[in-house]
Amino acid sequence: MGSLLYIIAVILIIGWLLGFFVYSAGGLIHILLVIAVIAILLQIIRGSRL
Repeated sequence: MGSLLYIIAVILIIGWLLGFFVYSAGGLIHILLVIAVIAILLQIIRGSRL
C-alpha cells in the first residue's frame, strides 16, 4: 500500500508540472500539488516508523 501511495504522489506531481507549464487550470493544479506533497509526507512518516 505504501508503494502505491508513492506512485500516486509521483503521478500527481508530474500532472501538476504538466498542467503548470502547458495550460493554466486555476486552483485545480495547486490542489493536485498539495495532495501529492501530503502523500509523500505520509509515505516518509510511515516509512520511518517501520
